[in-house]
Amino acid sequence: MTLTQSVHDVTGTETQAADFWFDPICPWAWLTSRWMLEVVRVRPVTVQWHVMSLSYLNQGRDLGEEYNTIMERAWAPVRVVIAAQELHGKEYVRPLYDALGQRIHVEDRVERGDKRDYRPIIAEALDEVGLPASLLEYADSEEFDEALKASHHAGMDQVGMEVGTPVIAVGGYAFFGPVVSPAPKGEEAGRVWDGVQALASYDGFFELKRTRTRDPIFD
Repeated sequence: MTLTQSVHDVTGTETQAADFWFDPICPWAWLTSRWMLEVVRVRPVTVQWHVMSLSYLNQGRDLGEEYNTIMERAWAPVRVVIAAQELHGKEYVRPLYDALGQRIHVEDRVERGDKRDYRPIIAEALDEVGLPASLLEYADSEEFDEALKASHHAGMDQVGMEVGTPVIAVGGYAFFGPVVSPAPKGEEAGRVWDGVQALASYDGFFELKRTRTRDPIFD
């Protein structure tokens, strides 16, 4: 059984298995991930969490000095998450993402520009989820980059490299987004899920977009 096939729980209710790809530094992926946590409360859906890397996606692209600096710094969190997965198990991916995202996005504790340094909050996040502090060493290590690239391509190859994160796969199809702010909650989250699925499941559907008129709202 693949990760995107439907499964049946012990009650016989059909449950959809969805896959979610994220880069820890992306605020929009964080909001979508919070929406997915609401979706699983109101719809029969389970989620497997995977990393992709904006730094890898944008490697070799000239995006300007400021953004290139952001991408260089962005290797650290995702490399630590993939190291945690490879050394301690996939069950640590989401808890570590939750701990990192709380500090990066909700608490806004990362300096901007050349002072951007994720190491202090990575150390805190590792401690919070019960992982060894030694994993911080992988922030600058390429040891698990092949595993990172494999995870990245497992998601991105389904939607194309002109999009970013998040990517969701479910029921044999995949899509980028949705980009939302704030994250829908309760039954509203379920209705958004129903609508997104209805669009994405049509093979001829490619894009539905409007200009963003607000920043990420973390509430």
